[in-house]
Amino acid sequence: MVMEPESKVPEESSQSFDFKAVLLVDDDRQLASTLQWSLADRNYLVDVAFDGQDGLTKVKENQYDAIICDVMLPKLRGDQFYKEAIAVHPRLTDRFIFITGYAADPQINLFLCKNGSKYLMKPFPVQKLIDCLQQLLS
Repeated sequence: MVMEPESKVPEESSQSFDFKAVLLVDDDRQLASTLQWSLADRNYLVDVAFDGQDGLTKVKENQYDAIICDVMLPKLRGDQFYKEAIAVHPRLTDRFIFITGYAADPQINLFLCKNGSKYLMKPFPVQKLIDCLQQLLS
């Protein structure tokens, strides 16, 4: 008599991952790389743009849950990028976190205060950005 091996249906994993898509826009390639890897380690899908114009192209082509954006960017500054990005996807209005080393600049400070977005002053601990992002997406 030949015994057939039991056929088992694989059990579904009770673990489910909820990946959030994040666009990171910063011309500092080293910082962008560090943040990209740190966020990816925490199950964020991170897309990177190194200038505001490339960031805007990505916003037009993709859906993001949040955007982390430097204020001083080549080709299209962060404040203008914000205005154009929310014109494309109004739901992103409250989904921005700005990062800047220029918050003391009166024009930048006015923009950051006026739009009510979260922002962090450079340099900042990576964990502070992660906490801010988790709070924004909760």
